Amino acid sequence: MAKTRQLIPDPPPWPNGARCAVAFTFDMDADSILHLAHHENATNLVASMSMLQYGPRVAMPRILALFREFEIRQTFFIPSWCIERYPEVAEAVLADGHELGYHGYVHEHPNELSRDREAYWLRRGIEVLERVAGKRPVGYRAPSYRFSRNSLDLLLDEGIRYDASLFGDEIPYLLSNGESSLVELPSHYAMDDWAHYMVGRDFNYMMPIKAPSHAMDIFRSEFDAAWRHGALWISVWHPFLSGRLARFEAIAELLEYMTEKGDVWFAPLSEIAAHVESLISSGAWSPRTDLLPQYPGPIPELDEGL
Repeated sequence: MAKTRQLIPDPPPWPNGARCAVAFTFDMDADSILHLAHHENATNLVASMSMLQYGPRVAMPRILALFREFEIRQTFFIPSWCIERYPEVAEAVLADGHELGYHGYVHEHPNELSRDREAYWLRRGIEVLERVAGKRPVGYRAPSYRFSRNSLDLLLDEGIRYDASLFGDEIPYLLSNGESSLVELPSHYAMDDWAHYMVGRDFNYMMPIKAPSHAMDIFRSEFDAAWRHGALWISVWHPFLSGRLARFEAIAELLEYMTEKGDVWFAPLSEIAAHVESLISSGAWSPRTDLLPQYPGPIPELDEGL
C-alpha cells in the first residue's frame, strides 16, 4: 500500500471537517476574446464567432442545470462587456444564487496596460457588475491570468477581497502591498480546460485535442491529491470548450465521483475567501503572505546583458 506523505504541513481547516474545498469556476469569455484579438476583422471570422457564442447560447443553460441538480452554488467570471452583450446569462447565474466575479471589461490584458488604463477598465467593468448584480464584486480573476505589477494596488483600492489569478500554492495565501492585503485562491494550468481542449486558428493556437477521459484523468488525480492533503481544488472551465456534449458528460461524472467520495466542501470562491478571513481573524489558521511587487524593476544583474 502506497504511503500517504504529508505534503502540506499546515492545511486550513475546512467547514464541517471536509477533507478539501472544491470550486468549479467558469470563465464565460464568449466572443470578447475574438474582438480583443481581431478588433477590425472579428465580424468576418464567422466560424470562430460561432464557436465562442456557443458558450452563452448553448453551454450555459446546461451548466446551470447541472449545478441545480447537484444543489451547489459556484463562481462565474464573466467580462463586463459579455454581461452587457448577454444579459440573460448574467441574470440566470444570479437567479440561481451563484457568484459573479470580475473578469475585466472586454477581457483586456492588465499587464499590457499602463496603470491608468488598467484602473480605467477596472472601474468601468466594476460599474457594470454593480449595476447588474446590485452589489460590488468581491472577487477577481485576471483575463488570461495576466495580473500586473499594479493589479494588487488597484484591486485593493476597489475593495476586492480575493483574487483567483495566480499559481503559487495548493492552499490559500495572502497578497500584500505592505499596507493592505487580500486572499489569493490559487489554481494552475493543468486545472484549466484551455490546456486540454483549445484549438483556434484565428488565435494561432493549434494544439492536439485531448479526449475527455484523458483530461479528466488529470482533473480527478488533482482532486484525489487535494482530498488526501487538505488542499484547495479550483478548476477553470470555459463554456464554449467544456460545455460540449462529451466533455460536459465527463464534468458531470467528475461531480458524481466527488460527491460519492464525500467530505468535500463545494463553495463559491467568495465563501472560501470569507472562510479564510474568518480563520485568520479567529487565530485558527494563518496563511503565508506574499509581498507584491516582488521586485522594484528589472534585476540589476542583467543590466549589462549576459
